[in-house]
Amino acid sequence: MAKVIENGDQLILQLSWREKIGGLHRSISVNKSDLVKKTVHQNPWSKEVLRGVRAPGTGIPYVILLGTMRFKGGKDFIAIYKRRPVSVYEFKSGEFKRWIVTE
Repeated sequence: MAKVIENGDQLILQLSWREKIGGLHRSISVNKSDLVKKTVHQNPWSKEVLRGVRAPGTGIPYVILLGTMRFKGGKDFIAIYKRRPVSVYEFKSGEFKRWIVTE
């Protein structure tokens, strides 16, 4: 399962080897100073949390969603499992606007 790890002045989204294959991406890092806010959402499958289309990645609705969600103005990285709560990390710069991961 994806984990967000603090390492000095970096936040690292550490992916398992299965997530790297399913999400077609490697682990991601960003400067801690780029973090705008972190929120928790109880319903990960809502329009409030998800935006855009998955490309590339793996998805089975309400079971698993791994990979990049692309939308007008940017992209998010998603690692959602079942209907469990998710943490949403929002950034002011970097490859992804948000990381959305199951807790």
